[in-house]
Amino acid sequence: MKTFKNLKYLGLVALAISITACNKEEDFEEFLDQPPVEEAALPALTSGDADFSNYVAIGASFTAGFTDGGLFIAGQEDSFPNTLSKQFAKAGGGTFTQPLMDDNTGGILVGGTVARGYRFVFGGAGPVALDDFLASQGAPVPPITTEAGVNIGSDWNNFGIPGAKSWHLVAPGYAAANPFYARIASSASATVLGDAVAQNPTFFTLSEVGGNDVLGYALSGGESDTTAENYDPITPVATFDDALNALIAGLTSNPNTKGAVGNVPDITSLAHFTTVPYNPLEPSNPDFGPQIPLLNSIFGALNPIFNAVDPSRAIVFSETENSPVVIFDENLADISATITNALSSSPTFPAFIAQFGLPPAAADTVAALLGSTYGQTRQATENDLFVLPSSSIIGTVNNANVAILMGQGLPQALAGQFSVEGVTLPLADKWTLTPQEQQEIATATAAYNSSISSIVSSNGLALVDLNTILNQAASAGIQFDDYNMNTSLVFGGLVSLDGVHLTARGYALMANSFLDAIDTTYGSNFRASGNVAKADDFGVNYSALLP
Repeated sequence: MKTFKNLKYLGLVALAISITACNKEEDFEEFLDQPPVEEAALPALTSGDADFSNYVAIGASFTAGFTDGGLFIAGQEDSFPNTLSKQFAKAGGGTFTQPLMDDNTGGILVGGTVARGYRFVFGGAGPVALDDFLASQGAPVPPITTEAGVNIGSDWNNFGIPGAKSWHLVAPGYAAANPFYARIASSASATVLGDAVAQNPTFFTLSEVGGNDVLGYALSGGESDTTAENYDPITPVATFDDALNALIAGLTSNPNTKGAVGNVPDITSLAHFTTVPYNPLEPSNPDFGPQIPLLNSIFGALNPIFNAVDPSRAIVFSETENSPVVIFDENLADISATITNALSSSPTFPAFIAQFGLPPAAADTVAALLGSTYGQTRQATENDLFVLPSSSIIGTVNNANVAILMGQGLPQALAGQFSVEGVTLPLADKWTLTPQEQQEIATATAAYNSSISSIVSSNGLALVDLNTILNQAASAGIQFDDYNMNTSLVFGGLVSLDGVHLTARGYALMANSFLDAIDTTYGSNFRASGNVAKADDFGVNYSALLP
């Protein structure tokens, strides 16, 4: 049985373009005969009850302008707070300063060592790291020059700290854990909130508070093993509430300060979790299709056991349609012992393993291996989500598992055949968000948003419903001037190449959403006066050749 090559960024290699037919000549003549339409005069801009003279933004990655998997100068210049500040400047707003990175690589150093690598660019079929793309083109790769250990001062208007959770923003000494904050913290024991309040804002925005509190868990595939390297649990609601109350109390300590607060979007609707299909195994794939009969024979020995326990666990690969991958599901009852005992006691099992060149004496060992491998497995369904990096894992051989199987006495070739990710080796928990894990995220998100809505209302602040906006973009798309933007990777226009953060145009849409909420709450008229961001002024991709 052969293994087959991995499938990267499935469905991203084609882009359809439709062109409408030309109108008839007489249609143009009729149009030219019409009298010109005069544009209605727009009202003068007013700031309402808000004072924008000293605007300070506090939050996480979105606030910072993080995009395409990195923080870099061009992205920061298109951050939604910087775009907001340009409109505020027309209504009495002052200078808005940001702690710009030193280059456009998207990376950052800690002690001269790369702590975060290069940003993504579009490589033709999907996102590719900038350094890999440039090297493939024979172009020079710029060095990462931003050093986290070099503090550039703490007097800024933008306190967007990539990676920060709600409670990180009020935690003393957080600079030691976050290289982005280390660059601008006023002291080793400072808090992000304290440094932001020290700027004496007359107006503030607070955004993504709560976003990273669920995002880390989602990015880990809902990893529940506390010993796992990527373990990142959802922040308890009580902890979130304490942090939120502290943030709002600090930012409104001056009773004259006004502000706008964004709630938490449904992050599982982002491209990072919706791009990789649950059924990418194509029978037309020459490395997979010919193996289907043998695979079905192998799982045919297990399916009677699965059917007796739970028929939904049966594993069958189609020879005519795409098949789902095989996944580990921690929510399933562990039937490892049941599988092992059933196979060990089967009089036909020794003959079954003989087709792989194994002697009858290996029956008990193989039965135990199959039991431990498939005790909590099933094929994926359309209700499962897969993190974007899984696209480069599905169909590859897990060499660590090969070594384990060889240690149990299997020949190397056979060990490799039983170590194909998503086929003979169930995808690990870190690659998949099951419906139960998605529900945990949804429950926390709803609780966070309830708290945000309550405290925003009680303090007379503006609420920006980012949750509804993203849900609309993920379903029917959302209109921004002449563009209908959605959450699809690369071609949707809203979400950047990392599948989580926004494009420049996406951040401009976000800025306008804040302006709309500010208009509603404080009586300003940015929208009515035409003082909003224009979609055509913002792109969706950054060049690989940014200086």
